[in-house]
Amino acid sequence: MLFSSSLLAIVGAGDQPSLSPRRLCLFNTTTGAALRELNFLTSILAVRMNRQRLIVILQDKAYVYEINSLTILDTIDTVPNIKGLCAFSPCLDACYLALPASTTKGSALLYNVMDCHLHCEIEAHRSPLAAMVLSSNGMYIATASEQGTIIRVHLVSDATKSYSFRRGTYPSTIFSLSFGPSKQLPDILAASSSSGSIHLFTLGFASHPRSKRSSGFLGSIIPGAVNDVLDPAYHHVLHNAVSAGVKSHAIIRKVENVTNSSSSELLACRAIMSVITYNGYFQEYNLSIDAQNELSWSLVREFNLLTATMDKAS
Repeated sequence: MLFSSSLLAIVGAGDQPSLSPRRLCLFNTTTGAALRELNFLTSILAVRMNRQRLIVILQDKAYVYEINSLTILDTIDTVPNIKGLCAFSPCLDACYLALPASTTKGSALLYNVMDCHLHCEIEAHRSPLAAMVLSSNGMYIATASEQGTIIRVHLVSDATKSYSFRRGTYPSTIFSLSFGPSKQLPDILAASSSSGSIHLFTLGFASHPRSKRSSGFLGSIIPGAVNDVLDPAYHHVLHNAVSAGVKSHAIIRKVENVTNSSSSELLACRAIMSVITYNGYFQEYNLSIDAQNELSWSLVREFNLLTATMDKAS
């Protein structure tokens, strides 16, 4: 879906001739009509959109289109990308597309898709990438490798590492990463994993100690030992949020900061997080992290999307 509009990009699963995995259909939900179709030689693995660009990811190529005319602007040859791994910024001022740069190590290529040029390469991990996401303003990129033990955040403008968080000691598959929406440094980064836990990393509180020691923007350039992992106090876990082994996506949908009116000190960070699982469940959480960096949360609602759809149909 293009933001909250009526435009959907639909790719079939191949179970019917009309739903080919090689065909992309742009569909208007208001009129119920198909607007345009794009056909490819191999299966479409991912689709991303913002108000000016449409990105289509195949196993060894990425196509960049102007979304209104569907004029093809660029074709990017990629390393084999069987999972369709990519990250895309919805912001037009910093409109970046991130793609894996290697199948043997965790590096990412970032393209400016408004000007159609390679911006930089970020070497984030020793193992191949498993997940990555760009912040809503396009300023930061978070990555996780196939090991899944460390989450790293880089400043896109100059490819410098800003934060490193340890998710755990034992390997785990990171299914999704999500920044909270923000105009500057995102306050929260969420990660869903194969263990069934949801991990929350509080960048907003973590930035304060560093900003006192660094002249960089919000402490984004690490002084001293750049390989140090941040204090585990900035890491919170919702254990057994979903069934272990079930693929899930966690999205930070809304963030509200509570500050001291006189000193502008950050007192608390509140957020709404949605989780959707591949066995059909939807969950919504209210999260709150106070000035002592303690997390409180509540499950606001949970239901089975498949059951709800069938009940509606009947």
